[in-house]
Amino acid sequence: MAGAILAIGLTIILIVALTSDGDPFGSKASGPSEVRPPLAQMCPAPTVPPSAGPTAKPQRVPPATGERTTDTEAGISYRKYGAPWVPWDTVWRAGTLEVPYKVGQHFVTEEYSGGSYHASILSAAVPAADNDAVTLNLECVGRQVAADVRAEYYPQPNRLEPLRDEMTTLGGRPAWLSEFRLHFQAPGLTATDELSAVAIIDVGKPTAAVLYVSIPGTHKQFDYVVEDVLKSVRPL
Repeated sequence: MAGAILAIGLTIILIVALTSDGDPFGSKASGPSEVRPPLAQMCPAPTVPPSAGPTAKPQRVPPATGERTTDTEAGISYRKYGAPWVPWDTVWRAGTLEVPYKVGQHFVTEEYSGGSYHASILSAAVPAADNDAVTLNLECVGRQVAADVRAEYYPQPNRLEPLRDEMTTLGGRPAWLSEFRLHFQAPGLTATDELSAVAIIDVGKPTAAVLYVSIPGTHKQFDYVVEDVLKSVRPL
């Protein structure tokens, strides 16, 4: 009886071995998949805050005045403008990073075969760090978002004319600011250039505030809005 049981056991082991590609007891479970937000993967938080430029300590700024656009999710407010500017009323997830612009103002500058072309002041909150992170790699996040803007928001190919690319403070908070003019052409589009700014603002949480401003070259009378709205930013 013992011999029969042993024979049956050995037969079962042999069958399992032959039908499991040489791994009769199964392979080890794979490690957990990457769950960090894309920008947190691309831009790990710095281990030591940079000694140059703004520190994590907020600066005192004058209180905001006049009409404001408030983005509670992003954690910032900024100046609100009259006509032709109107409130932004949709969610726009453009580019590879799919930054979700939900709040802001815009107006249509022209209609062409590709659709409507806009001047815009848009804000969003984008996950940029691990849940327990207290410091954002603002330069890395800023460069990634600005590169995504250039590659995905505008006709290709285009030529970049850099104006500012630096650490600064907006509303007393540390920020990375990229300001540039892009030159491009698209069938049926009158605009051949655009003044743009992308600001990434550390508002003291794992999500960074993004402020994107764009003024087509056909409406250069509104170029002043870029600097004006950046100066008006205040944290909530």
